[in-house]
Amino acid sequence: MADKNYYLEIVTPKRIVFKGDVSSFTAPGALGSFQVLRSHAPLLSNIQAGAVKLTDALGKEIHYATSGGVVEVRDNRVVLLAETAENVQEIDADRAKAARDRAQKRLKERAHDVDIERAQLALQRALNRLKLSGTK
Repeated sequence: MADKNYYLEIVTPKRIVFKGDVSSFTAPGALGSFQVLRSHAPLLSNIQAGAVKLTDALGKEIHYATSGGVVEVRDNRVVLLAETAENVQEIDADRAKAARDRAQKRLKERAHDVDIERAQLALQRALNRLKLSGTK
């Protein structure tokens, strides 16, 4: 099985979320979801908000919620530089619901001092976290 593995790092501005050998990595690319296996062609892609899935060297699937970033694939090494990446098992659904409600309120009120684009992104992140945690 080791001959099917390659190295993956998932890094956010705050921490290294994952580093180690994997056999598979799937990410929500700008043009659609894509999967990386060993010996993948070199690639540089934007990542959208969505689900990142990896299968570690032991065959365990791990899922992360991400809000976007950039991924580079080269020489059996993958680096995902993510704005955020959170293990779906660690998502605080109450916190995500509160963030969703705040963003929806800001978008509904459309006050002159509200950054609409920022509120839309916050809503997108919160909805993604709730979806991936299995919460509505």
